[in-house]
Amino acid sequence: MRRFIVPLLTLTVLGAGAGLAIAQDGGSPPPPDASQKSSDARKEEKNRQDRINKEFEQNELPVPNLDNAGPCPYVKVLYDASRFVEFASAQKTASNVAYSGEIEGVSSTCHYKAGDPITIEMLTTFAIGKGSQGVNVNKPVRYWVAVTDRDKAILGKQTFDFTAHFPTGSDRVLVFEHTSQIVIPRANKDVSGEAFEVLVGFEVTPEQAAFNRDGNRFLVNANGQTAQAPGSPPAK
Repeated sequence: MRRFIVPLLTLTVLGAGAGLAIAQDGGSPPPPDASQKSSDARKEEKNRQDRINKEFEQNELPVPNLDNAGPCPYVKVLYDASRFVEFASAQKTASNVAYSGEIEGVSSTCHYKAGDPITIEMLTTFAIGKGSQGVNVNKPVRYWVAVTDRDKAILGKQTFDFTAHFPTGSDRVLVFEHTSQIVIPRANKDVSGEAFEVLVGFEVTPEQAAFNRDGNRFLVNANGQTAQAPGSPPAK
């Protein structure tokens, strides 16, 4: 299992012409032009997003050249376990957030033929955040992958761990988790991938699951500050 971590750094806009202005007139630099500052911010944000996209493209799963005997199992994120918010204490406010996480997406490929088992590979993208109450730069995270049948009965489940590292100046990171060799046996060659479903989710507590079901969440905006999202209690 490979892991790829991309820091999401808080944007800092630098006045590129300030040093030149000081050298020329020996006084204080003129106030930054608002339109130029906005343009620089947009360029920096585009460059950041391009770096993330490039990293994802480098790690996305190869598409098998072999024809399958049927469709692949449906792979999805379980809503109740799609994110987590950890608070420093019982007070559920934005200012009390220690860490948060969200599953950004899952891509997968599968292969099977004749009466062979179904073999699945997955690439899951996790966004992990550190709130104002987060004190450690390393955050251990646990998630699980489960296989169910059409009646939602769990046929197998396995947990995995990774550690999100927050570089200096960063309060968010993306983690790409490559999970390979998920094998689903079939009773016979007539059973296709449509008979199964693969679920992914964080290992959350019952309280965290209830928090998710209520639609509560906290987001980190581009300035590195925590903001409440619709359905969340008011920040204090």
